[in-house]
Amino acid sequence: MAKPQSDIGLIGLAVMGQNLALNIADHGFQITVYNRTTETMEKFVAENSNTPGGLTGAKTLKELVDSLAKPRRMIILVKAGSPTDAVIDSLVPLLEKGDIIIDGGNALWTDTIRREKTLAAKELRFIGSGVSGGEEGARFGPSLMPGGDPAAYQEIEPIWTAIAAKVDDKTGRPLTGGAPGKPIQGGVPCTAYIGPDGAGHYVKMVHNGIEYGDMQMICEAYWIMRHVLALSASEAGDVFAEWNRGALDSFLIEITADILHQKDPVTGAPFVDVVLDAAGQKGTGKWTSVNALDMGIPAPTIAESVFARCMSAIKEERVAASKILTGPAVRFTGDKKEFIQAIHDALYCSKICSYAQGFQLMRAAQDEYKWKLDFGSIAQIWRGGCIIRARFLQKITEAYRRDAGVANLLLDPFFRGEIERGQSNWRHVVSTAAACGIPVPNFYSALAYYDSYRSASLPANLLQAQRDFFGAHTYERTDTPRRKFFHIDWPEPARPQLEI
Repeated sequence: MAKPQSDIGLIGLAVMGQNLALNIADHGFQITVYNRTTETMEKFVAENSNTPGGLTGAKTLKELVDSLAKPRRMIILVKAGSPTDAVIDSLVPLLEKGDIIIDGGNALWTDTIRREKTLAAKELRFIGSGVSGGEEGARFGPSLMPGGDPAAYQEIEPIWTAIAAKVDDKTGRPLTGGAPGKPIQGGVPCTAYIGPDGAGHYVKMVHNGIEYGDMQMICEAYWIMRHVLALSASEAGDVFAEWNRGALDSFLIEITADILHQKDPVTGAPFVDVVLDAAGQKGTGKWTSVNALDMGIPAPTIAESVFARCMSAIKEERVAASKILTGPAVRFTGDKKEFIQAIHDALYCSKICSYAQGFQLMRAAQDEYKWKLDFGSIAQIWRGGCIIRARFLQKITEAYRRDAGVANLLLDPFFRGEIERGQSNWRHVVSTAAACGIPVPNFYSALAYYDSYRSASLPANLLQAQRDFFGAHTYERTDTPRRKFFHIDWPEPARPQLEI
């Protein structure tokens, strides 16, 4: 029996909006949905009239607002940026003190900070919630990263914990088996309050930056298998399937194995071989990289994954260059089985460094924006639902449980041990790739990050001397306390005498 008023509303019935609405209704919450195109809304409601919680449609935003129990709660799932602002501007005149707007899109965190401040001045509450997991996650359990007014989060918490992905807390493995009308029962929900204003969307942005890194590293491992070891797509798929039973167990490794085993329905060739090598991107990896530069936090592996997509996009230019520029011949004479294990270790060690960079960036952000982030909890809610879900994340949760203030994941005893065990193979793979002319920018950058971070001294002493020479930028001395700066009067550089 339908309630007189709905528990929550949702605006925007593209793929993510439809699936999230059905997820909410499956968990017994009555939801009212609105779409700018009324026909889309009516068709969606008609096709899903028997959900456990109840699903109704609204033809106008006023009708949607009037259908909701107070304090009204409504999710916006439209394109980030000005379209989100336009929906908020249309809602504000219809709302009352204490009502809650939830932005579930991939918003830039600074937009979320602005919106939360603007709406608070109107006595309205705003939640910026990261939603990760794609279409399937939205339908059967995403990872949810809400930030904003903590009292407002308490109002939506029962819904968020119900619809989030669930994991077994002991193993960190996602619980599976959800189906339409039959949501997953039990387990630990993959959601938690992240922090004030834009914290939720910021953490979602870093998640996406890490995701860029994971995907590029997997591609590099695959490319070495194909072009150094001369494995077929299917043989490489077998390797990834095997890896998915060990430390690299993750959603992205699992789907990589599936993709590499897939045949093209048109030609019968390996599907991956008919896909053009020009990658797209929506910008969140770029946001992460730009923010790392703005904050002065080294995140080279995440940035290299963005640049790798940019390089892939100039397909025609690369094809032309390939006819002019030369490189070494690919020769491999070692043991294939041993080298496959080396590739595994290179991927694993690079992954540790990429995540270390992401968590360092979040640590800097909490100081910059006066947040207090629980990094163990963040890793915990990424264990299920999201694209980077992996067994590996349980180890990050455990690291922060051991020492919540650890400066870098590389310093945690577990991860330090894993790097020590795998770094010889990691270096072997990077040097072999370089010798064979195979580009592996993420493997390179991750190794350089590790070697830089473990170095007590770096050549920046010469760099700073250069800066003082040409620009009087000053320098610090090794024999005085830090933050005391000096400058010397440099002589004019000697110039060669030219005979005329």
